[in-house]
Amino acid sequence: MHFPALAMEMAKLAANLVLVIAIFVPLERFFAARRQKIMRPDFWTDLGYYVVGGLIPKLLLILPLSLLAWAAHHALPGGYVAAAARLPTGARLAAALVVGEIGYYWGHRWMHEVPALWRFHAIHHAAEDMDWLINTRSHPIDVVFGRFCGLVPLYLTGLAQPMGNRIDTVPLLFALVGSLWGFFVHANLAWRFGWLELAVATPAFHHWHHTNDGPAFIGKNYAAMLPWVDRLFGSHYLPESLPASYGLDAKLPAGLGGQLLYPLRRGPAGRMPAEQASPL
Repeated sequence: MHFPALAMEMAKLAANLVLVIAIFVPLERFFAARRQKIMRPDFWTDLGYYVVGGLIPKLLLILPLSLLAWAAHHALPGGYVAAAARLPTGARLAAALVVGEIGYYWGHRWMHEVPALWRFHAIHHAAEDMDWLINTRSHPIDVVFGRFCGLVPLYLTGLAQPMGNRIDTVPLLFALVGSLWGFFVHANLAWRFGWLELAVATPAFHHWHHTNDGPAFIGKNYAAMLPWVDRLFGSHYLPESLPASYGLDAKLPAGLGGQLLYPLRRGPAGRMPAEQASPL
């Protein structure tokens, strides 16, 4: 990445960070699910993940997404691609959110069930305090795998058409909506939405995915935005209460550098959710 491009990416990251802080810090101040400091333990480490996760995954995804786009362009019938392209942008985005959610669901579930993937994903689950910034606390390899699984169905259904004659906004909007919703569901907010929680993910829904309350509660709520996907595949759980604790049994290294190298080292990576989960 050339210096001007890097400077532009850093400027975008800084601007986005200011916007997210302006939204979620006041919300967590007045509607907190539990009292905790803004500058909680690991805040600066997690801010480092925000920068690393905003730069490295983009570079790592260029080749696999280019190959996926090329394969989809040559494998899908031309009439099918043209029909998908004629859909209104709103309809195509709505369909993309659904099929992308299903792709992400299984990618996320595999992160919990495949030991090699869990070693990377465990970094995200090691957080013992939940707030908006935990959304970006992820190893770059973990981010790449999750995004790729979410985008594959878009390319294979023709809902994403990067090989066309103009910029396709649907994948960009898909990524933007997913990113904003990720900040929301990780936030330290006590909001509940009644029957709407059957349709859209809330902080309470996703906080139960991060619980460390015991084996019976592990392996739930893999969906990012649409809880009914978990209902479809038998992994939905949402009581009235919030978890009592978060994090892992295993302790990760304290600093960003040590955590980034952690998945590459031998040794335990905390409880494997798929091994310890039990039906409720």
